[in-house]
Amino acid sequence: GLDLAVVCEREDPRDAFVSNNWSRLDSLPLRSIIGTSSLRRACQIREIRSDLGIRFLRGNVNTRLRKLDDGEFDAIILASAGLIRLGMRNRISEYLSPSVSLPAGGQGAIGIECRVKDSRVMKLLEPLHHAETGYCVAAERSLNIYLQGGCHFPIACFATLENERLTLNGLVGKSDGSVILRATATDSKYKAEIIGERVAESLINQGARDLIREVDDN
Repeated sequence: GLDLAVVCEREDPRDAFVSNNWSRLDSLPLRSIIGTSSLRRACQIREIRSDLGIRFLRGNVNTRLRKLDDGEFDAIILASAGLIRLGMRNRISEYLSPSVSLPAGGQGAIGIECRVKDSRVMKLLEPLHHAETGYCVAAERSLNIYLQGGCHFPIACFATLENERLTLNGLVGKSDGSVILRATATDSKYKAEIIGERVAESLINQGARDLIREVDDN
């Protein structure tokens, strides 16, 4: 009896490159060590910088930053939205373009879940809903559902809305970056969920199911 009643306005959806010594991802020296707990981020970084060493990074934001400051990593990748909301915008060295690191579905957005039949609470929450973000997140969630993916798979998707037209970019990759599948679709914002399914189907036709299954088997 629960549903996602409200999606608040999105904070910056981009991934953040964080380093104490280097201002940009492309300025990292050869064989530098970069920390991330995300297979999605890892596969995209390895595609453009196969020389970098990727080590998994666990813990909350403060723990991850402390590990960077202690010299365990040359750089780490975090969500820009999380750093901004925690008042740590100054730790961001570079905002990674979606063309470099496509975000995870829903990244930067906050959803509020409540009982479907609780009209009183739904009415109270209504002013918090941001329609543009809602359409974009609906398309992204639709893709994830269709692919039967989750946060432990190298899946990325990010939607943008312009003049009532919604464009969704989707990606599925191998964690080592050796294979990256991409697809995109554009249609009316009112077809957000259909757009998500369409992009997912295009990725499946390219072999996405096999890549997801490969991660699942490991």
